[in-house]
Amino acid sequence: MGTVRDKKRQQAKKFKRLPQGANGGVELLLIQSVEHLGKQGEVVEVKPGYAMNYLLPQGLATLATDHHKRMVEKHRAKLLEIEKARIADILTLSETLGKQSLTIEANANDEGHLYGSVGAPEIAAALKQANFNITTDQIRLDGPLKELGLYTIRIHLHKDVDSEVKVWVVPTVTEDDA
Repeated sequence: MGTVRDKKRQQAKKFKRLPQGANGGVELLLIQSVEHLGKQGEVVEVKPGYAMNYLLPQGLATLATDHHKRMVEKHRAKLLEIEKARIADILTLSETLGKQSLTIEANANDEGHLYGSVGAPEIAAALKQANFNITTDQIRLDGPLKELGLYTIRIHLHKDVDSEVKVWVVPTVTEDDA
C-alpha cells in the first residue's frame, strides 16, 4: 500500500512542470486578450492554478517559449502595419465627416421646441443616407436635441480619433406651409 504522500508524488509526475516566472508564478503568452490580465501577445505571469484550470484549457494562453515569443513579434509587426493603414482610412473619414452638414426635419411648435427629440438613431440614419456607415454608439451627444437650430455633434471613430458633424434641426415642411 502507498501512502498519501506517495500518491501525491505520482500525481505530480504526471503533469509537466510549468516554467516559473520571476515572482514564482507561471509565465504564459496570451493568445487572446483577457480582461484585467493583458492584451493578445503579451507575456504575463499568473498563479499555477489560474494557468492550469482556466487560461490553458480555454485556449486563451500558451507557454511563453522563445519560439512562441518570436512568432508573436512577427505577427505583431503585421498587425501594426494593418492598424496604421486602418487609422489612415479613419483619418480620411474624419476629414470628410468634418466637412459634412446634415439636415434633419422634426415636428416643432412656433417657438422652436420639438414635440419629440432628435437623438443618435436619427443622426445615424441621416449619415447612412449620406453614405457614411456610422452606428448609434459612435455618436456622442450631451443629451437629446429638443430645439430647432444648428448643433455640432461629436462622432467617435477610433479610440484616438473623433470627428465633428454639423447637424441642422429644421421644422418639417408640410403641404399647408407651401
